[in-house]
Amino acid sequence: MGARTHRIRERVSGDVFLVLDGAPLLRAMELAGCRAIAVGCRGGGCGVCKVRILSGDYTCGPMSRQHIADGEQAHGFVLACRVVPTSDLEIERLREPI
Repeated sequence: MGARTHRIRERVSGDVFLVLDGAPLLRAMELAGCRAIAVGCRGGGCGVCKVRILSGDYTCGPMSRQHIADGEQAHGFVLACRVVPTSDLEIERLREPI
């Protein structure tokens, strides 16, 4: 039996990529050769990969409050490098990929 995957769709570009269960969103996007989300430090500190989760379930690691305020996180704003999808997601990038 293969590993479970989650389908990620970025609303602005229409790009779609798959994430293995348990894998961070941003890293999976890079491994898939996709450029739907801007990439920065990959550690939750720079804010470059800020996205809004429009639908789906996920867990999220610690993020810099300088870039994601508590109120924003409650409305789906997160740093893609700190997100681990637990279902299919629809996301919206907030910056053009570099």
